[in-house]
Amino acid sequence: MKVHKIAGIDIGSNSVRLLVSNVIADKKVTLFKKSSLTRLPIRLGADAFSSGKISKKNMQKLVTGMQAYARIMEVHEVEMYRACATSALRESTNGKQVVKEVFEKTGIDIELIDGKEEAKIIFNSDMIESIRDLEDSFLYIDVGGGSTELTLFYKDEIIASRSFKIGTIRLLKGMVSKENWDEMKAWIKENTKGISDILMVGSGGNINRTFKLSGRNMGHPLDIAYIENTYELLQKFTPQERMVKFDLNPDRADVITHALKIYKSAMNWAKSERMLVPKRGLADGMVRHLYKENILGDK
Repeated sequence: MKVHKIAGIDIGSNSVRLLVSNVIADKKVTLFKKSSLTRLPIRLGADAFSSGKISKKNMQKLVTGMQAYARIMEVHEVEMYRACATSALRESTNGKQVVKEVFEKTGIDIELIDGKEEAKIIFNSDMIESIRDLEDSFLYIDVGGGSTELTLFYKDEIIASRSFKIGTIRLLKGMVSKENWDEMKAWIKENTKGISDILMVGSGGNINRTFKLSGRNMGHPLDIAYIENTYELLQKFTPQERMVKFDLNPDRADVITHALKIYKSAMNWAKSERMLVPKRGLADGMVRHLYKENILGDK
C-alpha cells in the first residue's frame, strides 16, 4: 500500500483554499482522505469586478497566504500540487503580474483557468463517477464570487459547458444586469429542454454551507422547496445577524443569499426538483486529476 500527499490550491473571487489530501492506493481501491483544508478570506473579486485590477493590499495578502501555504505543504511533505485561479485573477488587468509576483516570492506557480478547463478538471478526475452511475444526465453548477459555471453531462460526455458573469461578489456590488440573467436563463432552458426531472449537482462554499444547515446526511439531495425556504429565511436577517444566528463567517454571511438566488433560479429554469451536494470543489478535482495523470499515468 502506497500513500501519496497531493495538494490543490483554489484561488477564487471570495476566498483562497488549500486542500492537502492523503491518497491511499492499493491494488483494489484508491482512497482520497482530506489531511488538511485551509481557507483564507482574501476577496480578490472586490478589486477585480470594481476597479478591474487587484489592489496592492490584496496582492500582499495573496503573497502572504501563498507563503503560508508553501510552508503547510512543506510540513505535509506534499509530492505535487496544482494552483488554479478563476475569474477574479483571470479578468484583472494585472492578473499576470500578480501570478509573477507570487511565483517569485513563494515558488507557487498559479494557472489562470477558464470555465471549460474547470469543467475538464472535474470531469477527467473521475470525481463525479458515482453520480454518473446514478443518473444518465445531470447539470453541474458551481457558483463562485465572479461567475457561475454550468456543465451538462450525459453519461461519459460533456454535452455543453458555459461560464456566466453572475457571481456572489458581482451581485453584492450590483454588477449583474437583467441581460446577464436572461442569457443564463435562455442557456439553461435550451440545454435542458426535453430532459425530465434533471438532477442538479451543486458546488461552492455557499451550497455546502446550506447543505450543512439542512442537517441531512451525505448523499441525500436538497429539494427546491428547501433551497427557496432557506433563501427566504436568510433574507429576513442582516449579514451581522446571520453570523450569530447561523454561525456564518463574515465573508459568507453577506453573500450566501446571493448564491442561493442563483441556485434556485437555475433549478427553476431547468425544472429540477433535486440538487445533490457532494461537497467537493475545484481543489478536490485538482488532487484527483494530478493523481490520475502523474501517478496512474492516464493522460
